[in-house]
Amino acid sequence: MAGAGIFLCILLLQCFISTALCNAGFTFTEEPSERAGKSDGYCSRILRAQGTRNEGYNEFRLRVEGDPENYQPGSTYRVTLYASSPAYFRGFTLIALREGREGDKEEDYAGNFQIIDEEDTQFMINCPPAVTESTPRRRTRIQVFWTAPPSSSGCLTLKASIVQKRIIYFQDEGSLTKRMCEKESLYGETTEKPLLDCCACGTAKYRVTFYGNWSEKVHPKDYPRRANHWSAIIGASHSKNYVLWEYGGYASEGIKKVAELGSPVSMEEEIRQKGDDVLTVIKMKAQWPAWQPLNVPFSLSSSRAAPSAEFSVDRIRHLMSFLTMLGPSPDWNVGLSAEDLCTKECGWAQRVVQDMIPWDAGTDNGVTYESPNKPTVPQEKIRPLTSLDHPQSPFYDPEGGAITPVARVVVERIARKGEQCNVVPDNVDDIVADIAQEEKEEDDTPETCIYSNWSPWSACSSATCDKGKRMRQRMLKAQLDLSVPCPHTQDFEPCMGPGCSDEEGSTCTMSEWITWSPCSMSCGMGLRSRERYVKQFPDDGSVCTLPTEENEKCIVNEECTPNSCLVTEWGEWDSCSATCGLGMKRRERMVKMPPPDGSICGAEVLEVEKCMMPECHTIPCMLSPWSDWSDCSVTCGKGMRTRQRVLKSPVELGECTEDLEQVEKCMLPECPTDCMVSEWTEWSECNKSCGKGHMIRTRMVKLEPQFGGDSCPETVQRKKCKIRKCNRGGGQGQVNSDEKKRRKEAREKRRSKQGGRQGEETTSPAEHPGCKMRPWSSWTDCTKLCGGGIQERLMTAKKRLKSAQLPSCKDRKEIRACNVYPC
Repeated sequence: MAGAGIFLCILLLQCFISTALCNAGFTFTEEPSERAGKSDGYCSRILRAQGTRNEGYNEFRLRVEGDPENYQPGSTYRVTLYASSPAYFRGFTLIALREGREGDKEEDYAGNFQIIDEEDTQFMINCPPAVTESTPRRRTRIQVFWTAPPSSSGCLTLKASIVQKRIIYFQDEGSLTKRMCEKESLYGETTEKPLLDCCACGTAKYRVTFYGNWSEKVHPKDYPRRANHWSAIIGASHSKNYVLWEYGGYASEGIKKVAELGSPVSMEEEIRQKGDDVLTVIKMKAQWPAWQPLNVPFSLSSSRAAPSAEFSVDRIRHLMSFLTMLGPSPDWNVGLSAEDLCTKECGWAQRVVQDMIPWDAGTDNGVTYESPNKPTVPQEKIRPLTSLDHPQSPFYDPEGGAITPVARVVVERIARKGEQCNVVPDNVDDIVADIAQEEKEEDDTPETCIYSNWSPWSACSSATCDKGKRMRQRMLKAQLDLSVPCPHTQDFEPCMGPGCSDEEGSTCTMSEWITWSPCSMSCGMGLRSRERYVKQFPDDGSVCTLPTEENEKCIVNEECTPNSCLVTEWGEWDSCSATCGLGMKRRERMVKMPPPDGSICGAEVLEVEKCMMPECHTIPCMLSPWSDWSDCSVTCGKGMRTRQRVLKSPVELGECTEDLEQVEKCMLPECPTDCMVSEWTEWSECNKSCGKGHMIRTRMVKLEPQFGGDSCPETVQRKKCKIRKCNRGGGQGQVNSDEKKRRKEAREKRRSKQGGRQGEETTSPAEHPGCKMRPWSSWTDCTKLCGGGIQERLMTAKKRLKSAQLPSCKDRKEIRACNVYPC
């Protein structure tokens, strides 16, 4: 029985990785031998561990962020285990079990945990699905991520055990248990994720519309009032063989460029390289500013209209993904990942609506909108932002509530082509949508030609009631069969000047003004603005000239003085965000020296103002398609590239003001960076006090080689040293044989006396004539964590006899190298 008790204690030590638990009063409930054999070596032994109960277990709590009653399959949640003050705990166990399971087998466990802080938490050695403490110490809170299991997993239970001194709080007690069931689909016909194979027939065409809800009113904390925007949206309809992005995955270089810089160029190149795995590339323009009223229809052609794009899907490429950067931010985005538009009834989903919270790309460590660049090394996995990430986060909530969505995306089916094979009969909405699309597409566009929507009609070329022309355009987005020609991309129709139509529909209908924004300065004179949007454009196609934005000066606390700081001169203005009509441009400057008191600099570092380009579509232009982009101007790093197009319009239509050349930044693989090391340190002391020894010197790796640069040279060198010959005797260095024999017998006698003593050292320090030495001390901590350091240990004299000579009782020191691996 004593042997069995030792075995159980060792087993618990292995499971909990904590030396404190064997003293926690653990016992095991006797189990039938069949049950024990079934669960031997797996987690159920931990589940049956018992200890002293305590009535006050409510001081500990297990919480899932947002307190959801249901989980979304595949979604990631932050799980927190904490103690109410003044309570604390030393050890814990955290597991997720499918309902009705005992934990005997690996498939009994639901979802996957992800470690946030390796100093606090780790996976159990003998029970990999469970999480436990890394070291036994006092703590009041631990956090981990938990990714919910896939669809059809049913209900599950998150359980925790707490160890506090000799008290163990059980997993099945109320506040340490969280039961959740799978969340039902919100969107009717959309299939459960992941639907790997699609049985639908024909093709379907969809329109995706993006509505930004990231505004100062909804997300007031540290809102970047002047610089807020959404980057250009990039995505694709694709097959299951291609993953654009996903929670728990790593961001590609293209994702990183979108997340940190808002540039979709590399991402588009990555998508186009996937060949047949991609059906349509989805692209939408950037939004300045970010906020977009949800009640503005897609069809309104104003600067405030929600961006949208059309794409197609088929049986193979039935998934849709996209992303856009929340700017400014370290690396925060929103988007859909592998949204399946094929239904389990072998049809095409009619409508999907999704509210979106931001996610972190895992490439930058910033915690606020305008944190300085701080690359995450090594790169971390993509994960959703939570309200408990960091107290300085703009989404922080000490209660751990859910983040208010920053955007909404609406995906609507606008057409189906080819023979359909859906099991469920079409409803009225399906039939009406298809008929409307057929009436709209009277030009018999081939199925192999995929276009954008027609642009709004341009203003009439005639300013009087004489007949003129107006034009609209569309873009050829994909030509799936090069042998089938695609129809024209421009359309003309006769028109008359404003006010000449029979219906006199030349008036604009405007919304009410939105309330004034806060003053741009917290001290002194600044600006504030308000906006409205066009609710109805003139029926005759003329331009609405009524203003949609107003600005006025404002003064806050006239007597205050902004915090003194040194800033650079303003940079050049960026290009206008619009190619025609009203747009925005911006310029920046840098803070060279912050205020000496550590406060935030009060000077503006970003200016944004309106810019007016030539009026849109005032003169019809017929243009060739853009040429391919030129090669990048550099062989590595950042450069520039250009593309051109040719004017094909007849001369009689007048001069065309459209750009015939475009220039954009390009990024090639980073330039090689060679390894950089510091200077050598001084040689260390010899590691021997007499006789032959060695000395060492080290140097640090200051910069690891990157992108194929030269590797690092050696960081530790040794060389021999010899101080003096060791003194092996007394007096003149000679000891007669009788004296040697007497000393040898004395040493053997002392060893025999020490042999029976438990707990004492089995080896004695070197003896010196006329001197008793203390044992060697422990090695000191290494002077460096990596890159080569030094450790020392000492032997000091315990007692000097009168007859002892000074050199024989000298303190001794040994030196050795440590942590010689590169940083």
